[in-house]
Amino acid sequence: MYALKLRQPPAQRFAATPAGLADVLEDSVNLAVWQRELSPALRTFAQQLLIAEPQLALAFTCEADGEGLLVPLGKAIPGAQLPGYAEFCADLDWLMNAFVCLLGARRVGVRLRSLANPMCPRWHVDHVPLRLISTYSGPASQWLLEGAMDCCQLGATAHQPSDDQAQALQAGWVALAKGEKWLGNEGAGLIHRSPAVPKGQSRLLLTMDWLA
Repeated sequence: MYALKLRQPPAQRFAATPAGLADVLEDSVNLAVWQRELSPALRTFAQQLLIAEPQLALAFTCEADGEGLLVPLGKAIPGAQLPGYAEFCADLDWLMNAFVCLLGARRVGVRLRSLANPMCPRWHVDHVPLRLISTYSGPASQWLLEGAMDCCQLGATAHQPSDDQAQALQAGWVALAKGEKWLGNEGAGLIHRSPAVPKGQSRLLLTMDWLA
C-alpha cells in the first residue's frame, strides 16, 4: 500500500541578491522576491517617465533562444531624452535575460504601464505559469499569505480578507509569482492584487509573463 503524499503549503522566499529568485523553481515555493534597492538613476528616470508619459501602456512579445533575448528590450522604451534612460533600458534588458535564462524561455510577454488607478483591485491568481512583477515608482503589488483566503472564494465579496491581512512588496523589488498554469501548482497560484494609488500619484509597473 502506498502512503498518500500531501502537498506542502505554498511558501514565499525573500533574498537580498538576485540569486534568490531561483527559489521559485522549488515545488513548494509560489513567490520568490529579490529585495533590491533601486539606484538613484533608476528612481529618477521612473519618476520623470511618469510625468512625460502619463498614459504609458506598452505591451509586446519578445523572442528568445532560451539563453537570452534576440532583440534588446530597451529599444522599445520611450523617454530617450530623460536622465537615467540608458540605465533603465539596461535594467530591463538584464531582468528579461535573467528571466529567460532561469526558465529557458523562448517567448516572453512584456508590459510596462503607468497606472493612476489599480489595474486589478480584486484579489486574484494569474492564469500563466510564471510572472515577473516589479514596480519602479509608486505603491507596489499586494499578496496574501497561505490560508488568508480560499482560492475558491476569489471574486466573492462576502469572503474578502481584511486589508490588514495584505502583504506588500516595495518599489524596486523584483518578484517571481507562480500562476495556475505552472505544472503542479494548480490551486496554489499566488493570490495578489494591485494596490490603491493615492490621488495625484501614479505607479510605473513592469510585468513579464512566461509564454513558451
